[in-house]
Amino acid sequence: MEFFDREHEIQRLRDIRQQSQQTAQFTVITGRRRIGKTSLVMKAYDDEPFLYFFVSRSSETELCNEFAAEISQKLNIPILGKPEKFADIFQYVMDIAKQQPLTLVIDEFQDFCRVNDAIFSQMQKIWDLNKNQSRINLIVCGSVYSMITKLFRDHKESLYGRQTGSLKVEPFPPSVLKQILSHYNPDYNNHDLLALYVFTGGVPKYVELLMDSGVTTCANMLQAMTDKDSYFIYEGKNMLIEEFGRDYGRYFDILRLIADGNNTRSRIENVLHCEVSGYMTRLENDFGLIAKTRPMFQQSTNKNVHYSVRDNFLNYWFRFIYKYNSIIEANAFHKLSEILMRDYAMYSGTILERYFREKLLETQSYTHIGNWWNRKGEDEIDIIAADDLSKTATFYEVKRQRSEISMPILAEKARHFIEATGKFKDYEVKYEGLCIEDM
Repeated sequence: MEFFDREHEIQRLRDIRQQSQQTAQFTVITGRRRIGKTSLVMKAYDDEPFLYFFVSRSSETELCNEFAAEISQKLNIPILGKPEKFADIFQYVMDIAKQQPLTLVIDEFQDFCRVNDAIFSQMQKIWDLNKNQSRINLIVCGSVYSMITKLFRDHKESLYGRQTGSLKVEPFPPSVLKQILSHYNPDYNNHDLLALYVFTGGVPKYVELLMDSGVTTCANMLQAMTDKDSYFIYEGKNMLIEEFGRDYGRYFDILRLIADGNNTRSRIENVLHCEVSGYMTRLENDFGLIAKTRPMFQQSTNKNVHYSVRDNFLNYWFRFIYKYNSIIEANAFHKLSEILMRDYAMYSGTILERYFREKLLETQSYTHIGNWWNRKGEDEIDIIAADDLSKTATFYEVKRQRSEISMPILAEKARHFIEATGKFKDYEVKYEGLCIEDM
């Protein structure tokens, strides 16, 4: 697939490289697996040579041999002897950067802990002793989100406080998905666009797999997601099992229940018959996989809270793949396809709300975007978008079909919201319905 978007991120990385010619820079790039962190760096720095170290799960000696070869090839500088410690390689690179500006990218950085967990403290010492003299642009990337964030945000870790900047790579927004789909299928319709958003959530790797295979319509995507040989069948497990470790079963059960509509902690605990607050806290804060949503302007932080799976693909995977794992084990993929066909319309309607919320966020035109429901879980308003500067507020109802939208009912819900919160009483209030036609 061609390279799309990322203009802001590319410019940011090039600005950091420019800054490193005066002062050493240490940038941490984060983002979920398959989000395109490596591709982004390659694109940003394709105008001049740089060192690229990939931390495979090899011995430290083998890695050092690979890194030494990379230095010799890219910089045309021979390394005397055969270094067996990464600390020696890193010291050598820092010394080179004292003579000339240099970019070093270390990919899958967190896997150093499998090689030699002393590497992080060794790097910290070398960085502290040499950064003031070195003109180095050090970029580290990691695909295990919980581990890479812990390395730099936990004050107990050696590298805490060493980074000079960070960059989080996000999925493609709706506008870019439109651009990509129109490139590969100029005749696409909004059902095709919704399916692409539902199944990929804008994750570049998933979009690439579909587009490069010619899977550009809703019907073809529905088939591709449940095909026996589909990449997506085992992707959820492959992506998360390393994050969760041996306790992955409990985390998977919680995510499955949330994806299936059990969006409160009490409902989850009633199904699992156990206390899950610790698991959910880690899913939210350590792994970044679930989001906690409260009614707009609610003061209490613990009551009337709903949870959702942040990632569209993982939400789909837990709702349709993990939930029906017994069908997959029975090799009845045609049954899995029937279930997806049966439930897709209702399921995609819930994801349509996410699409429009993200589309509104992309405009950067509002000071508040959220949703609301009362204490009984009733009178739910799908989206509220307000701007304190212009004193306007728009209440949105989202349905797949326009015929399902009722403006009088929406206006009544908005009245309940204003009475309950006291907000927007002096604002210009509007009511709008959004459906697939408006994508």
